[in-house]
Amino acid sequence: MERRTLGTNGLTVSAQGLGCMGMSDFYAGRDENESLATLERALDLGVTFLDTAEMYGPYTNEELLGRFLRDRRGRVELATKFGIRRDPKDPTRRVLDGTPANVRRSVDASLARLGTDVIDLYYLHRVDPETPIEETVGAMADLVTAGKVRFLGLSEAGPETLARAHAVHPITAVQTEYSLWSRDPEDGVLDTCRRLGIGFVAYSPLGRGFLTGHIRRFEDLALDDYRRQSPRFQGENFQKNLDLVSRIDEIAREKRCTAGQLALAWVLAQGSDIVPIPGTKRRTFLTENVAASSVHLDASDLARIAAAAPKGVAAGLRYPAPMMGSIAR
Repeated sequence: MERRTLGTNGLTVSAQGLGCMGMSDFYAGRDENESLATLERALDLGVTFLDTAEMYGPYTNEELLGRFLRDRRGRVELATKFGIRRDPKDPTRRVLDGTPANVRRSVDASLARLGTDVIDLYYLHRVDPETPIEETVGAMADLVTAGKVRFLGLSEAGPETLARAHAVHPITAVQTEYSLWSRDPEDGVLDTCRRLGIGFVAYSPLGRGFLTGHIRRFEDLALDDYRRQSPRFQGENFQKNLDLVSRIDEIAREKRCTAGQLALAWVLAQGSDIVPIPGTKRRTFLTENVAASSVHLDASDLARIAAAAPKGVAAGLRYPAPMMGSIAR
């Protein structure tokens, strides 16, 4: 697999990463043995950039990766996130915490769960509005000095916050949702990243699975699948977004690839400073995703995709309204 470098200060990773969240949380049908097999297959295919977070589970996703990485740590670029605290007794309760005390507490706990002495890329998962970003990033910078973290990142941070953070310590990557139906980063974040020399990590590049075309009815989602709470999967929005997928699938068939592969190829084509991290917990979907790297899109292809899926085409908010308040601060 191609390699790409995040940030001018340089963390080189596989051009596609693997989002590991669904192996432990939010999506139904979890199978630890299949998840471990998927992680092994990822390394075989050259996907070495693994993404997790302390809040996935909470904690269980980091623990899963810790078991997998026991004799493989040197083969991966490991990213995890902190800053969203969930109550294990009631995971629906969440608090944003970017305080220096939580920075120090969180990193030590993550290192223990992951079974490693250093994290390659450590993100603030969401910006804490009650803690100045300079204080949070200052404490994160201390982790670099201490050798616990190699590079720093922010997730879902707006341009102004990103610039303030970068002034304290170089930010290597910003992680934000980016796909054919989530183009928000084009409204300032990508430009800021490029101006400051910061890499961009695109999560949910397949629209939480919707852009693959595998989800045809709301009822296809299990009762405990959190996408049932997503506005884009509900009511009239579902059918409108299904129409979008149909247009993408038509182009994909002509390119002799799947709709999901076309959607991933589009993200990869937006710049060599962008690394998508499609999430999956199954080897079959992983193999399909990796093959997207071989889908070539020329200028005419990109123009046709832009016409089929123009910016702002998706129906519905990408998160429920109460959660949107923590996005792109």
